[in-house]
Amino acid sequence: MSSTQSKANTGHSVPLAAKKVSATAIAWLSFTTMFVIGTDTFLVAPMLPMLSRNFDVSTSMSGWMVSAYALGFALFALVAGPLSDGRNRRSVLLLGFAGFTVATALCGVAPNFWGMIVFRVLAGMSAALVTPQLWASIPVLVPADAIVKTMGLAGAGMSISQVVGVPIGGWLAASSWHVPFFAVAGLSAVVWLLLFRVFPSVPAASSAGGGFFSVYAGLFRSRTFTWYLLGYLAYQTGVFETISFIGSWLSKDFGLGVTAISAAMMALGVGMAITSIFGSHLIKRLGEERTLAYAFVALILIYGAVPFAPNLATAITGLALGSVVLGLNYPIFMAMLLSCTTAARGTVSSLATTALYIGTMIGGFVGGFLLSTFDGFHGVSGFTVASLVIAALIFAGTGAFRSKKPETAEA
Repeated sequence: MSSTQSKANTGHSVPLAAKKVSATAIAWLSFTTMFVIGTDTFLVAPMLPMLSRNFDVSTSMSGWMVSAYALGFALFALVAGPLSDGRNRRSVLLLGFAGFTVATALCGVAPNFWGMIVFRVLAGMSAALVTPQLWASIPVLVPADAIVKTMGLAGAGMSISQVVGVPIGGWLAASSWHVPFFAVAGLSAVVWLLLFRVFPSVPAASSAGGGFFSVYAGLFRSRTFTWYLLGYLAYQTGVFETISFIGSWLSKDFGLGVTAISAAMMALGVGMAITSIFGSHLIKRLGEERTLAYAFVALILIYGAVPFAPNLATAITGLALGSVVLGLNYPIFMAMLLSCTTAARGTVSSLATTALYIGTMIGGFVGGFLLSTFDGFHGVSGFTVASLVIAALIFAGTGAFRSKKPETAEA
C-alpha cells in the first residue's frame, strides 16, 4: 500500500452507515455528480450567440455568462471548505446539490442578462458546496487501496463532461435556449434523489473545529501541504495554458475549422477520461510516487516536442498522449493533498479547486501573449514545460516521488 493511500485513512474510522455502501457505489455516485456539475459548467458556451441576441448584449458581455459560474465557484469555495468541515458531509452535499438544481432551473427562466448572471453565480456557489464533500468523503468511505481508483472515476466524470458539455448544450438548444438548463436541472434532481437514498452519513472529524481563519492557519502550518499546493498550482497553470490554446494553434497553423477543432478536443478529453477510469491499475502496479515521477518526465518531453510536429496527425497524436498522462495525475494529486489532513479535507478540496481556477486564469493571460508573440506553439509550450519543471522540483523537494509519509496538519 502506498504512503499516500495509507495516510489518507489515518485518523478516520469509517462510519457505521458507510459500511453498508460499497466502494463501487460511492465511485459511480461521485462520477455521476461530477459529470452533472461539469456539464453545467460548459453548457452555456455553445449558446452564447443565441443568449446574446435574446438578452440584447454584446458578444464581449455575453462571455460573462460563462465566467459568472466559475467566479461564483472559485470565490465561494474558499468559504465553503471551512464551513463544511465541521458538519456532516452528507447534509452539506445534499444542501449544495439541491441549491445547484434550483439555480440551474432558474437559469432556464432568466428574465434578462443580469438575472442570468445572478443565477449562474448561484449555481457556481452551490456547486462549490458539493465537490469538496465528494473529495473529502472518498478517503473515509472506501478502503485505502480503492481511494485513487474512486478519485479517478470522479475525475473522469468531470473530464467526460468537458467532452460532451458543449455538444449537449448546442444540441438541446436547437429548439430553445431554455431546454438545456431544464434538462440539466431535471438530471440533477434525479441524481439528488440517488444521493439522498444511497450516500451515507459522513460525520465531521472529531478534531474538526475552530474558526474560519484557524482552519487555514492549521493547514498552512504544514510545510508539506503548502509546498504540495504550490506545486499543484504551478502544474495546473502550465497544463491549462496549453489546453486553453490548443484550438487557437490548430486553427492558426493547420487551418482547422470550429468543427474539426471540437472533434480534436473531444478526442483529447476521451483520452484523459479513459486513464482517469482505468489508470488505477497502472498506478497500483507502479505505486503513486513512481507513477507521478514518470508522468512529469513524460509530460515535459511531450509538450516540449509538440511544437515541432511536422504535420497535423503528429501534433494531435502528441497532444493525445499528453492528455492520457494528465488523466493519471489528477487522482494522485487529490490523494496527496487530502492525505495532509484528517480534519479539513473539505477546505483542502476547495483550495485545490481554487488553485485550478487561478492556474487557468494565469495560463490564459500568459498564453494569449505568447501565442501572438512567438511563432507557432513554441512560446505556449515553452511556458508549460517551464511550469512543469518548477512543479516537479517542488514535489521532488517534498519527497513526493519517494515512498515517504507526509506531514499531517490537524487543522
